[in-house]
Amino acid sequence: MFVVIVHLRVRPGHLAAFLDGIEANARATRREPGRLRFDVLRGHEDSHRFTLYEIYRDEAAFTVEHRSAPHYPAWRTVAAECVESGTHLNSFWTPAFPEDLPEAAADTGDHSGERSS
Repeated sequence: MFVVIVHLRVRPGHLAAFLDGIEANARATRREPGRLRFDVLRGHEDSHRFTLYEIYRDEAAFTVEHRSAPHYPAWRTVAAECVESGTHLNSFWTPAFPEDLPEAAADTGDHSGERSS
């Protein structure tokens, strides 16, 4: 499994356009075969702050399949127009205990490099 966590802040006056764009991106991403989870979280105290929590079958499902999906260029345009400069941060993770995640049942990837029980 390959996890992407995205933190960003939406520019004032661009919230409606961002919400439309991220909703379209999320719905399309959730239909990708290599996607196991895609959550859009909105800040409780700052409604312009968002976190995206994404789980993919493997790194290629994100870097190749997701980033080459037909909907991805539209998302990049929305992000460029709506996200405050310097606030869009992607970080990449591997679950320490992937077998404990609900998504593990949907994951059919190779786990030869992961710890065994």
